Amino acid sequence: MYNVDVFRIPASSPSDTSGLAALMESGRLDPADIVAVMGKTEGNGCVNDFTREYATTALAHLLARRLGSTPQEIERRVAFVMSGGTEGVLSPHCTVFARRRGATAAAGSKRLGIGIAFTRDFLPEEIGRQAQIEETAAAVRRAMEDGGIESAADVHFVQIKCPLLTSARIAAARARSKEPVTADTYESMGYSRGASALGVAVATGEIAACAATDAAVLRDWGLSSSVASTSAGVEIEHNVVIVMGMTRHADSGFTIAHGVMHDAIDAGAVRRAIEEALASSGSGGAERIVNVFVKAEASPDGLVRNMRHTMLNDSDINSTRHARAAVGAVVASVVGHGMVYVSGGAEHQGPPGGGPVAVIARC
Repeated sequence: MYNVDVFRIPASSPSDTSGLAALMESGRLDPADIVAVMGKTEGNGCVNDFTREYATTALAHLLARRLGSTPQEIERRVAFVMSGGTEGVLSPHCTVFARRRGATAAAGSKRLGIGIAFTRDFLPEEIGRQAQIEETAAAVRRAMEDGGIESAADVHFVQIKCPLLTSARIAAARARSKEPVTADTYESMGYSRGASALGVAVATGEIAACAATDAAVLRDWGLSSSVASTSAGVEIEHNVVIVMGMTRHADSGFTIAHGVMHDAIDAGAVRRAIEEALASSGSGGAERIVNVFVKAEASPDGLVRNMRHTMLNDSDINSTRHARAAVGAVVASVVGHGMVYVSGGAEHQGPPGGGPVAVIARC
């Protein structure tokens, strides 16, 4: 048995670690128990968004000082996932997950459990292809085992941070006579997210492994995961995997539920996920919601409920930024505030134009 705790902390800047430091100083959080941190930073969420790396570095240095370790060692033991882009009403923040060994007791009702895993570093030519799919699927299974989540039916959200291609990485591959999946660095984010999402779908049994091929990535939109949330960044070369679900092996004060938004304005799916999370965790209302996690994308057919949108035609602002702003406003209108985790780019994550939504609630 183990205990899980979850904290949502506002951030005044990508380098702001004061909220986390205050929790540790108050004794409410032991830094040695931290296993994962998911953050929303205020960059552009694109290839050149270095706020993600900046935030990770600041947090790793804080924990290194507290634990007498090095920042590099911290990044190998804590799953950091920083998602860039807080357009519109979205508010920068981070969600910290802590886990500690509890008393060995007979398992009771299922509660929130969390497991983490890391893949190996990928070669540039492996990003967006079979190797990334297979390595991700294996890492998801390891993270489920790490969190004591015994069944794919109990998996409610899989957050992945994955790498992207830079001009230097493309040149390095070509110097070895290897051709990357694309020479467009921004497009490589979609390939990496898509391959990682297919890896989740394979691990959870949502699609057959034989269907998750190179040819399927960003082409076969009938293949997707209802629990995958993948975010690409320049700051890493491997995949970081966080699996959240329900397990009898966790003695936590939290539950988690999930649903799927079928388009960018599907507020009903958000409400249903919230209702399910609250119903499974006792009485009380929205004040018990710890955080809402959502994937967002501009519908690739250019339509939202048969009406034309222009998110894909804007040469000034990337479509992922439009989608985060739109979906962030929808979720905030339901929850009552903008400190929610909305990540752009939902390739193979839910239906085209939609995306998974998960809710953690306090019992």
